[in-house]
Amino acid sequence: MVRVLSGVTLAAVFLAVIWYATPLLLLLVALAVGALAFTEYARMAAAIGAPVPRAASLAATLIALAMVPCPWVETESVLGVALIVVAAIVMARRPPPGSLASVAAGLLAPIYIGLPLGALVSVHAVAGREAVLLLLATVVVSDTAQYYTGRTLGRRPLAARLSPKKTLEGAIGGLVVAPAFFVAAGAVWLPGPGPATLAVAGLGIAAAGIAGDLFESMLKRAADIKDSSTLIPGHGGVLDRIDALLFATPVFLLFLRLT
Repeated sequence: MVRVLSGVTLAAVFLAVIWYATPLLLLLVALAVGALAFTEYARMAAAIGAPVPRAASLAATLIALAMVPCPWVETESVLGVALIVVAAIVMARRPPPGSLASVAAGLLAPIYIGLPLGALVSVHAVAGREAVLLLLATVVVSDTAQYYTGRTLGRRPLAARLSPKKTLEGAIGGLVVAPAFFVAAGAVWLPGPGPATLAVAGLGIAAAGIAGDLFESMLKRAADIKDSSTLIPGHGGVLDRIDALLFATPVFLLFLRLT
């Protein structure tokens, strides 16, 4: 019951923000979500043995997030500066042999968390709230299809070492159902691209979402934890809720920019 109530509440708040928020408010919400996700990521990185310089890496993550929706700022420049700052702080505070792991983990945060959440704000700016909802719905449909197809037909593990419960049959279900949904809903919410183009984009979004889910599972397994945190009752942490979205959003934004 707690899981259902928290899930419904979270979904309602998220949908309200996407539908009614101004671009600035949406960016502020994304920054808050990014900060929470970074905290969970930093905790896992420390458990793995690659502690990040929290202040510098968090700043780099939030700056990268804020810069992605700004067309006049080059994101690669922000990441270059982030690398220099994170590396300098690690070298000053943590001598070898763990320095390289800390630099890599610290720089991964803006790429893994900052850029995708910034891309989500960009989707809103480029194509409107309907496009954001289309992306979120496609990821949810993919996850749901994977769950029920895997539960009904699942026999072979997809990646047993990373996520024992995920099956190849479940993944195939998501890769079939999500593109079909994207074609049908995209014809209404994203007029312009033809069905074949929408199908390819939907397939890319579903595949990226599966990869994002497995990537976070890899981090949690390495850190020997079940959930990224206990922030959301019955659902784990922020990263547990947005893991697929972090990988799917850049794919969707690329599709929007190419069409």
